[in-house]
Amino acid sequence: MIELRRFNLIGNSLAFARVKDQIEKLSRVDATVLITGESGTGKELAARAVHYLGQRNDHPFAPVNCGALADSLLESELFGHERGAFTDARTASAGLVGNADGGTLFLDEVDTLSPKAQAALLRFLQDRTYRRVGGGTTRQVNVRILAACNGDLESMSRSKLFRRDLLYRLNVLSLEMPPLRERGNDAIELAEILLERFSRQYNLPRKRISTKGINFIKQYDWPGNVRELENLVHREFLMSEDNELDFSGTCSSTVSAPLEMPSATASNLNFRDAKVLAIAKFEVDYVREIITRADGNLSAAARIAGTDRSAFGKLARKHGFGGNIGQRKHAG
Repeated sequence: MIELRRFNLIGNSLAFARVKDQIEKLSRVDATVLITGESGTGKELAARAVHYLGQRNDHPFAPVNCGALADSLLESELFGHERGAFTDARTASAGLVGNADGGTLFLDEVDTLSPKAQAALLRFLQDRTYRRVGGGTTRQVNVRILAACNGDLESMSRSKLFRRDLLYRLNVLSLEMPPLRERGNDAIELAEILLERFSRQYNLPRKRISTKGINFIKQYDWPGNVRELENLVHREFLMSEDNELDFSGTCSSTVSAPLEMPSATASNLNFRDAKVLAIAKFEVDYVREIITRADGNLSAAARIAGTDRSAFGKLARKHGFGGNIGQRKHAG
């Protein structure tokens, strides 16, 4: 099996061994791949590995954050524009698609695309042809498409939130990144490697994980996955004055715990812990109410909450509602 450590894809669990095997197979072919998984599981790292292990590795890897594509600028950013096409178009632009010619176009958070963006992307995917804004020439590019999403596109398509024909174009081959909580001792291995990396980065003495810290890592469910683990280890490495880390400074605010306030009132807690519990309880109650009102539809819930879909989805998954979203409406 190809060593994927250089792409920061680290782990020896059975679940992650399957992922590494799939990445190796996907790198040998040139078809479109849809990469799924919770936020922070390493979807872009997997996409980069597929690209750089493949035949296009000497051409660009062009990532696109679909959640940041505004409808008003969509076609200009994706397909480029000619000089003078609009007020600020002082020079011509090849766009993200043109810059990726010969390489790979990675469409991250593809589940956040608006209906207009979905239609524009579908037209391009049909034959890889497009026109720059303000131009009359039809252009064609040779790019491989990799896409990633946090949401359930199948459920979204049933709810008419994502075009089924676009789903078929994207989901030719698939790769699912497992959450960290399903990867056995990979979290401990990752934490130890991160500590070694931070030691070199900051030129500071190496720190170890105590037995209490190892138990913490094993018991916590890591809703933010590898990204959350890296953030926590980074912070503890820099802020803890001990050579052994037990993560005691984060347990009260990070570890999943009963969210009911103690019956003896907040006088049992210091101000910081009481505030943490109060905020957590508010978030749980609020998210539960909004999801119920939206009948389990994530996009509708985000609109009710007045926030973007990705941010609301992260909040929902943080409090264990991820498995209900998009399914409640179709249950039974």
